[in-house]
Amino acid sequence: MGMNINAELPLPADLKAEYPLSEDILSLKERRDREIRDIFTGKSDKFVVIAGPCSADNEDSVCEYVSRLAAVSEKVSDRILVIPRIYTNKPRTTGEGYKGMLHQPRPDQAPDLLAGIIAIRRMHTRAIRESGLTAADEMLYPENRSYLDDILSYEAIGARSVENQQHRLTASSMDIPVGMKNPTSGDFSVMLNSVVAAQSSHTFIYRGMDVTTDGNELAHVILRGGVDKYGTCIPNYHYEDLVRLLDLYQKRDLQNPAAIVDANHSNSNKQFKEQIRIVSEVLHSRNYNPELKKLIKGVMIESYLEEGCQKIDDNRVYGKSITDPCLGWEDTERLIYQIAEVC
Repeated sequence: MGMNINAELPLPADLKAEYPLSEDILSLKERRDREIRDIFTGKSDKFVVIAGPCSADNEDSVCEYVSRLAAVSEKVSDRILVIPRIYTNKPRTTGEGYKGMLHQPRPDQAPDLLAGIIAIRRMHTRAIRESGLTAADEMLYPENRSYLDDILSYEAIGARSVENQQHRLTASSMDIPVGMKNPTSGDFSVMLNSVVAAQSSHTFIYRGMDVTTDGNELAHVILRGGVDKYGTCIPNYHYEDLVRLLDLYQKRDLQNPAAIVDANHSNSNKQFKEQIRIVSEVLHSRNYNPELKKLIKGVMIESYLEEGCQKIDDNRVYGKSITDPCLGWEDTERLIYQIAEVC
């Protein structure tokens, strides 16, 4: 046979019972979810900053990063709501390379999915406990989100998943904001069709059950740039792109129009330092056009303790990305303060 069963994984309810959330964490998440919802429904004019490493590869360094982020968040909380990126699933274009902590709790060792689902739940829980911030993750595998659906305050659906039916329908079941990225082609219509699907009710098969969803009024778009047929990155964070998005939103009957701008990936051509300039331009566009200020709810930044990236070997630097290059901590801290001054 072409598929071998390595292990039978626990049901999400059983894993949650083994690694439960405290009453303090549940209360904190309820408050954070309410604050985030108010931003996406327009009740609050705070600006969202989703920041963290490209992939969460080490519990200690991720939790240290998030705790540092929390200290900065306290100083700008009147203007900014910070959501840590704790991405435990890493999409791979060719299927090769590190696929995230879910697959490999230790990046230099073989995949272990059972250890992985335990590791990511423990890391997310520890990060909340130590920082007071609930986090974002990427929904790479729709069925696996059930292991974390009581923990996360934000989820993103990536460029390679946004056209997938199961991702769209699962997003319609969430009660937290879910960001639908534009596909790698950069096509806005695909992204907006995904929002339409996520905001609607659906009946489908999920984890062996016949389910019906309510629709997610907080589904929105994430602009991450695209790539043309020649492999050239085409950014979509410029003023003209944002105005075009606004026009397309106005032509559709969608709830709570909202967008997050991903400052890295194809918007920066993975030139990670460019994120600083890109964020500045997005803020300028928002301040120039009142309608864009309502639409653009925040930015997404890839950053870690140390800037750049590194290979997975025996000489790894603590807190440095092993996937895409990231801003270092000093630049990140400075950038968040600059955002607070002008948003």
